[in-house]
Amino acid sequence: MSEDLIYQVEEAITASRKWAETGWPVTFGPRNVEVSSLKQAESLPKTFVFRQEAANYWMQAKLTGNDAADSGQKALDALKTGKLSAAANALYFCQFIEKPFAEQAKTWLPLYEACKGKLAGL
Repeated sequence: MSEDLIYQVEEAITASRKWAETGWPVTFGPRNVEVSSLKQAESLPKTFVFRQEAANYWMQAKLTGNDAADSGQKALDALKTGKLSAAANALYFCQFIEKPFAEQAKTWLPLYEACKGKLAGL
């Protein structure tokens, strides 16, 4: 199996597990206060009205990223053992899990799209 594809899946697993740490720009409240990570959300003053909303958003990003990474690990294991159909299915599930954050995370959908053709042709 292509070492390049294995490397890409390994990188996606690592990135997915760090979504809540590395983050992306997200704004909360009518003043559009940017909160770009779970750490930043948790450090907001308790008086910030949208603190809980921001913390919940980033906690969900963390949980979703970990779920996608778990499926990515299944894809990686399948790739390493030559089970291409299982790898394709796991990668499909990764991009499905990512959907609520796909616009910002851009981790699994681009990888799935790139790999879909490679896996179909093998």
